[in-house]
Amino acid sequence: MTSSTKFIHRLNLEVEYPQINPLAEQQPPAADLRTHTEFLAKGSVHQEGAFALPCDIIVDYDQPLIMRDGVTLYADVFRPDTKEQVPAILVYTPYCKREGWWNTNAHPVRFGVPASTLSGLQAFEAPDPGWWCGQDYAVVYVDAAGTSHSEGDQPFLGTELGERGYDAIEEIAKKAWCTGAIAMAGNSQLAMVQWTIAALRPPHLKAIAPWEGLIDLYRESSVRGGIPDGDFQEKAISCFLFGNTRSDSPALNAKRYPLMNAYWEDKRAPIEQIVIPAYFVASWTSPLHANGTVTAYRRVASKQKWMRVHNTQEWVDIADLDNARDLKRFFDRFLKGIENDWEATPPVRLSTLNPGGVDRVGRAESSWPLERQHLRKFHLDAAQNKLLPQPAKDASSIAYNSEDLRASIRFAIEVEREMEITGYITLRMCVEAESANDLDLFTALYKEDASGKRLHHITLSAPDKRKWVESMKEDGKLPATLSYTGPTGRLRVSHRALDEMLSTPDEPVMSHREEQLVAPGQIVPVDLTLWPTSMVVNAGERLVVEIGGHEVGPLSPKAVPLPGSFLSLATRNRGIHRIHTGGQYESWLKLPIIPN
Repeated sequence: MTSSTKFIHRLNLEVEYPQINPLAEQQPPAADLRTHTEFLAKGSVHQEGAFALPCDIIVDYDQPLIMRDGVTLYADVFRPDTKEQVPAILVYTPYCKREGWWNTNAHPVRFGVPASTLSGLQAFEAPDPGWWCGQDYAVVYVDAAGTSHSEGDQPFLGTELGERGYDAIEEIAKKAWCTGAIAMAGNSQLAMVQWTIAALRPPHLKAIAPWEGLIDLYRESSVRGGIPDGDFQEKAISCFLFGNTRSDSPALNAKRYPLMNAYWEDKRAPIEQIVIPAYFVASWTSPLHANGTVTAYRRVASKQKWMRVHNTQEWVDIADLDNARDLKRFFDRFLKGIENDWEATPPVRLSTLNPGGVDRVGRAESSWPLERQHLRKFHLDAAQNKLLPQPAKDASSIAYNSEDLRASIRFAIEVEREMEITGYITLRMCVEAESANDLDLFTALYKEDASGKRLHHITLSAPDKRKWVESMKEDGKLPATLSYTGPTGRLRVSHRALDEMLSTPDEPVMSHREEQLVAPGQIVPVDLTLWPTSMVVNAGERLVVEIGGHEVGPLSPKAVPLPGSFLSLATRNRGIHRIHTGGQYESWLKLPIIPN
């Protein structure tokens, strides 16, 4: 990509906006731009092994949607062939609404989804129009600004994107076939955009269904813990986006703006302004979305909100027809006004993972975090490499070479009876860099069996796909997203200052607005947040917290099974790091324990 910049007046900032990959270079190519209408007959089949369409469907391809500034976006509209008006489910996607790289190479069948549960009309990470039209809903796929044939530059999240989505919703609501009731649905980035759009409160947006989506790009992805990390965005996303204009680059802007500023604030979703009914889908296993989705549920202003936490992989979960039927009941209630007793649905349906064992799925809860959680501290003891129920009387320390990718330290506790950990996790440490003015710290929490074997949860259920995941093991590590061992965290120590507005007693949040460097040999206390989880540690298993100067734990740093070289992060680490425990040093792991 040829780099260029763009001045964003609303932010008063110059922002990196390189040329997006040329649309003509996409392989396989996107469908040509051609505004026309086609009729798909009931019973027709549109992909090998797919189900036959349950009704006649009219497809209005490449419909122009005019934005407030004159920019044209293009949408494909799938609607049942009926004289009655129907509500619409709108999907705003950067991944190409039809054909192209994502719809071909990330097809859900590759991850174990039976072809017979799909119509073949579905776009990547989106609800399937072949099924939804049969339920008397229209589905509208909108190519995001700057992608495929849509005009304008592509903003990555933020207010400008929210306004594009707002305008698209209001344009669709005017169509003669539409009741004027619009919902949004979709997974990952198709969920992330919903936060910003819904916060602007388009009059015809009646409900949202975000299927796993981060809410704070800086803190949860691009600069998580204050450590710039553009690898995923650059090598797994941006290099497979195509259009004819320019695209906002979080990876490049993380280098330009490593501290929190107006650019990053604009990409933190104002979820507190969302007031419409919301159907949240979350998981613990996503290395991108696990924190954002459950925290959005916690903070959103909506009074009518429900969250389902699953135990599979997000692309598999959204393609499951049982989950589509559940979502239909929600949409029927709030888009069609059907009295179907949806409100009796538990506010939270929880999955508790048991790596190496059997998960508990669908447990009804009334809130998140769980009101009955007991925040319990397990104290680090460097003298024994143990987690203790009480602080060690004597001070001790333990060190590792922060530049050695094989070096890390572990603290463990043998669990005598079953323990459930559900909620947010904090690691407090007193740390020292012997010869540097900053430290990049990484941690992972996981469990081992009595023999010391690290226990994995694999997110795919099909036997052949589980074997496929196992085949990707490198140095005993499996890829994240497709497997899970427990939550992780990271922190650049110079970013240790808290954001008092966002922090809660169980979830410290860093401000990232300034650097507070340390002196070599200075011992400082830091709070490092691990992402929330719900997992069981069984009697006889060992709970381990591992700490190092690089990504640690039983999972590979490669987040998803996509092309591209994923290397260890560039850090500020130099020389020896030391952790101080016991005596006058408060170093502990605070866990949310759920009583039996």
